[in-house]
Amino acid sequence: MTGQPQTPRRRPWVVQWLLAWFAAGAVGGACALAVVGLGLYDVRATRPHNALFAWATHTTMIHSVQLRAGQAASFHVTADQVEAGFRLYDANCAVCHGGPSLSRAAWVSGMTPTPPYLVDAAHRWTPAQLHFIIAGGVKMTGMPGWSTTLSDHEIWDLVNFLEALPWLSGRDYQKMRTPRQG
Repeated sequence: MTGQPQTPRRRPWVVQWLLAWFAAGAVGGACALAVVGLGLYDVRATRPHNALFAWATHTTMIHSVQLRAGQAASFHVTADQVEAGFRLYDANCAVCHGGPSLSRAAWVSGMTPTPPYLVDAAHRWTPAQLHFIIAGGVKMTGMPGWSTTLSDHEIWDLVNFLEALPWLSGRDYQKMRTPRQG
């Protein structure tokens, strides 16, 4: 060998990039474990989520439903099915989701996230997506999976009612709540 100094061999940029990402992931994982292990995340339902967490969970829910709900077969909906769906909605859903001229229960304001009003749900979701949400519920929201207590037919009745809900006035909704005289 001659007396020339050797230059240190440099790692390829890909290896450096991978090491940087690995280090960042390890630090991020350690931070996440600290948050969980030390109880640093405020779990009180009376405190809203920070904007990033709220966006991430809501966006994940929307995309998950869109991915998994599939398509519903079209079928003729009868007034009796809408009426049956109304009865189920009024008994099980209205307390959290309200209705036309019907407020949600006061205690619902203590839930995070607050359950949405569903008056326009049919404009935001397809029937298959509504069925998917009602049947399976939504994690971390208080929305139960109704397939454990309602039949598939009853869940479709609820979907049929939600599809009709945007066209019900407050007066119509209150009239439906009045017991029928036999």
